[in-house]
Amino acid sequence: MTILGELDAVSFLPWVRRHAAKLGLAQAIAHTSSERLEVDIAGPVELIDMMEIACLLGPIDVWVETIHRTPIDRGTG
Repeated sequence: MTILGELDAVSFLPWVRRHAAKLGLAQAIAHTSSERLEVDIAGPVELIDMMEIACLLGPIDVWVETIHRTPIDRGTG
């Protein structure tokens, strides 16, 4: 999942980690900057959908412009 926008708030990265954990999603931060966050998220598609919606709606101190999702084949299928 690549999140683009005004993400310079120090609270956003912990917020993403906390919400992924609440949803039971495995996550690993691949890249972070003030305008881009790349995070690998694994879990049921429905819960990843919920995570995407959560990122679009909050927290109040960031502005998420768009989120791109790219499935990654881990060779488990």
